[in-house]
Amino acid sequence: MENAATTREAVLTELHALRDSVTGVTDSAVASVDGMLVASDTDGVRPDVLAALAAAALGLGKSTSHEVGMGELREVVTRCQSGHIIVYAIGGTKLLVILGDEGLDITRLHLESRPAVGRLGTLLGA
Repeated sequence: MENAATTREAVLTELHALRDSVTGVTDSAVASVDGMLVASDTDGVRPDVLAALAAAALGLGKSTSHEVGMGELREVVTRCQSGHIIVYAIGGTKLLVILGDEGLDITRLHLESRPAVGRLGTLLGA
């Protein structure tokens, strides 16, 4: 089993790859569903706060999807005046949050993020 530092570096590699391969990605983080930060690639946001708020958004999305009977939640997408916030579920215990500017290529993000979520789940045992 990999040690925590090696796992954190592997998670950061995934986050950097998303920033490099998807136009408009500005910040990202991986956290537990209870809001504890695992790793972040952020510039202008507080990663601990981002992790906690993303966990709350994911929890609300999961409750809503359960209530309306639409199956397991995959992601929560929030569009703001100057960008996007996307929270992906990583198994039942972790999440990936991506921030993007107005130019975010959201289609490309979904294509790149789904395999990344799978790899992150494997790395984190989620």
